[in-house]
Amino acid sequence: MNRIEIREPIQKRSIEKKEKIIKSGFELICQKGYYNTNTAQIAKNAGVSTGIVYSYFKDKHDIFIESLEKYADHIFYPMLNVPINNLKEENIETIIQKMIYNFIENHKLSQSAHEEIMAMAHSDKEVAYYFYKREMDMTIKLYEILSQKGFQSENLMEKIHISIGLIDNICHEIVYHKHETLDYDAMINIVVTTISDLLKNK
Repeated sequence: MNRIEIREPIQKRSIEKKEKIIKSGFELICQKGYYNTNTAQIAKNAGVSTGIVYSYFKDKHDIFIESLEKYADHIFYPMLNVPINNLKEENIETIIQKMIYNFIENHKLSQSAHEEIMAMAHSDKEVAYYFYKREMDMTIKLYEILSQKGFQSENLMEKIHISIGLIDNICHEIVYHKHETLDYDAMINIVVTTISDLLKNK
């Protein structure tokens, strides 16, 4: 079968169709998992023909990469949605706690979808690059904000990167791993205190 030539939509209606396909693909992958979703399902969910999908995308993987760029920040990296304009050293604990709860609240991927996407981050170069780039983008953005707010800690960027990893870890523990014998309120308090002390340490 001859492949339809991939094109970038120009007209408003065509742009809306492409956006709908991306949104549909991400929603289905979140619900069913990457490997349990196919192009025909995405097309049906978006209300378009499979031919229309292939006019904008090479394959399901292509849709997934674009959906990561467009939607995944709200799920994987929602920490920056917390307003931090009034951040000071004395209220850093409150900001960190809000970041953690915001991260937990916005983690809407099913466990199977999350596991598959994380596996892809280790096996797929494009997916791996997305997460690598987002981690560094967020580290740099937080570094710039904290620097502007007067944080002068030595190795601040490295400390921020470690802090992001701690927040990511505690959120995945609470949302996906769910060890029943652990006190998650205590763990959150430990993470908040650890990050606060780390960032304030000159």
